[in-house]
Amino acid sequence: MKVLIAYYSMYGHIHQLAQAMEEGAQSVAGVEVQLRRVPETLPDAALEKLGAVEAQKRQTQVPICAMNHLGEADAIIFGTPTRFGNMCGQMRQFLDATGQLWMKGALVGKVGSVFTSSNTQHGGQESTILSFHTTLLHHGMVIVGLPYTFQGQMTMDEISGCSPYGASTIAGGDGSRVPSENELAGARFQGEHVAKIAKKLMS
Repeated sequence: MKVLIAYYSMYGHIHQLAQAMEEGAQSVAGVEVQLRRVPETLPDAALEKLGAVEAQKRQTQVPICAMNHLGEADAIIFGTPTRFGNMCGQMRQFLDATGQLWMKGALVGKVGSVFTSSNTQHGGQESTILSFHTTLLHHGMVIVGLPYTFQGQMTMDEISGCSPYGASTIAGGDGSRVPSENELAGARFQGEHVAKIAKKLMS
C-alpha cells in the first residue's frame, strides 16, 4: 500500500511536518511512503528576496511530485502553508492541473488528508485545511483528519498548532519558530492514522 505525502514548504516548517508524517505512516506494517514536493512557481530572484533560498536548498533531495504519483497512491497527505486563510499558490496551481485525474475518477475512494502552518496562532490554519477539503471532495476522496485520540491537541500548557482537521504548526511572524515536539507528534499521529484507515479501506 502506498501513501504519498505531497507538500509545499517555502521556509521549511511544512517540510519538517512532512517528515514527521512520513515517520508516522512508515510505522504501519506493509506501507510504502513517498515524500514529494510540488513544483515551485516563483523565480529564484523572488525566493531570494523572500529569504527562502536556504530553506529551498535543504529540500532538494525530495523529488518533485508529478500527476502520476497521485494516481498511483492509495492515500495522499497534502501539506501547505496558509496564504490569507487558504492554501498557497504553488499548491493551488498543482491541484488545478489534476483535471485529467478527475475525469478518470483516479482519486475516487482514496484517503485524502491535509496539514498546514501559519505565522500566527489564529492565522488561518483551520480555514486552510477546511477549504482544501473542497478540492479533495470534488475528487471523491475520503477525508481523514486528526482525531481527538491525539491527546496533544487538548494541551493548555503551551501554544500549539493541531486541530481535529489536521496537524499544524505556528511559524511566528518572522518564521523563526520551529515545529514543537507536540506539533511533530500530531503529524506523526496523523500519518499513522491515515495509513491505518487506508489499509482498512483496502481490506
